[in-house]
Amino acid sequence: MFTSRLRGSASGPLALILAATLGLSACATTGEGASSDGNGDAAPAREAKALPTGMDAATNPDPYPSTYRGLPRENLAIVGATVFTGDGRKIENGVVILTDGKVAAVGDASTALPAGHRVINAEGRYVTPGIIDVHSHLGVYPSPGVQGMSDGNEATNPNTAEVWAEHSVWPQDPGFNTARAGGVTTLHILPGSANLFGGRGVTLRNVPSVTMQGMKFPDAPYTVKMACGENPSRVYGGRGRSPATGMGNMAGYRAAFIAAQDYRQKWDKWRETGEGSPPTRNLQHETLVGVLDGSILIQNHCYRGDEMALMIDMSREFGYRITTFHHATEAYKVAPLLAREGICAAMWTGWWGFKMESLDAIEENVALVDAPEGSCAVVHSDDAELIQRLNQEAAAALAAGRRAGLDLTEEHAIGWITLNAARAIGIDDQTGSLTPGKRADVVIWSANPFSIYARADQVFVDGGLAFDRFDPTYQPVSDFELGQPGYGQSTAGVRQGAR
Repeated sequence: MFTSRLRGSASGPLALILAATLGLSACATTGEGASSDGNGDAAPAREAKALPTGMDAATNPDPYPSTYRGLPRENLAIVGATVFTGDGRKIENGVVILTDGKVAAVGDASTALPAGHRVINAEGRYVTPGIIDVHSHLGVYPSPGVQGMSDGNEATNPNTAEVWAEHSVWPQDPGFNTARAGGVTTLHILPGSANLFGGRGVTLRNVPSVTMQGMKFPDAPYTVKMACGENPSRVYGGRGRSPATGMGNMAGYRAAFIAAQDYRQKWDKWRETGEGSPPTRNLQHETLVGVLDGSILIQNHCYRGDEMALMIDMSREFGYRITTFHHATEAYKVAPLLAREGICAAMWTGWWGFKMESLDAIEENVALVDAPEGSCAVVHSDDAELIQRLNQEAAAALAAGRRAGLDLTEEHAIGWITLNAARAIGIDDQTGSLTPGKRADVVIWSANPFSIYARADQVFVDGGLAFDRFDPTYQPVSDFELGQPGYGQSTAGVRQGAR
């Protein structure tokens, strides 16, 4: 059984954990109310057909609800820093005011400081929004990296859209702590990429918790992981199964969406008429129906530009849209297409060459994808170590773009790991920039975050202090970080269909 061990006084980190666990409660579900025939009259037949809890997904679309309550917080005024707002602005000698867990104001030194706010002098330092990693496997491929904890890929079928990554998340993964020390306040956890449809992803707040629900980002949209290219054809073709080729991949996607359309039609007909027995719930189809109706966002592992174009054509065939391509090492080849379609691309800067579909990568990829109007370039990790220095990965992408002659500023590039990242997973209305009214997810850096020497001094999640480099009471440590040499080593050896 896991027990948390914490450095220093118990009061600070114990408060973090207690705050994260208070208020756990079950979700009450309600039956369907009376429908209307369009003339204001109730439809008695439909009323009589209300189903028991669990038989109709529409009665409870979120059966594993967030119990996130946030960390203890105080009202703050951060003054004197260079501020990158995340939406393209840079403010020298800036002021950032946090009130009741929200960004209340951002401005220059003339900004009035509210009474009662504790003032943090950040002169000589930098302030940014919290970093968001849109592609993480923390919790589902946790440390220690052993087979018994390799829970990220249900590689039993090419289509496992029915599984949810959140049901594999181990919240005591020490990787959450080290990511927080790197300034990461929000993570999007995905299943692996062995499958055509790998299952649903979940967005988490990076706070200590003993349950997944205590980390779950309230009201963040669900996502589904799709994978094109070598992984599905290698994993299943290597077992003498389908798909074994790129064309087998495409046929598998199309068959799945056709089945989901048929499933949706059956439920729509039953809900309209109330005649006969309702269709039996199918969790696989339900996820893909969510894609078709736009409530579930596609996160598509796809390296090659030509395959991204195929996936876009297929989205038109079935009437859905792709939110983000992941890894996307050839996104620079189709950058104008991605911008026109409003599709984000989440990329590395320096990872390439580990398989055929990654050979044509270039360091300028992020910057070139960023160039067209309407683009959405994102830097991601897919790794328990890289997530700790996403600011440096963004810095490398910025440097490569400048060497290529692109006019890029630091205040723009910070958006690759903040606001664009939030857009890529559908939470940009809540976080990703220091905009009044948004969540107070803030990092105070020791130096310019694009410097290799920069370290996160303090990290705030919803205005609550989640990490403090100078205060051991805000540096929670799991058992597996104590006396375990090399605990953070790569878990790639036990990951099926990785990368």
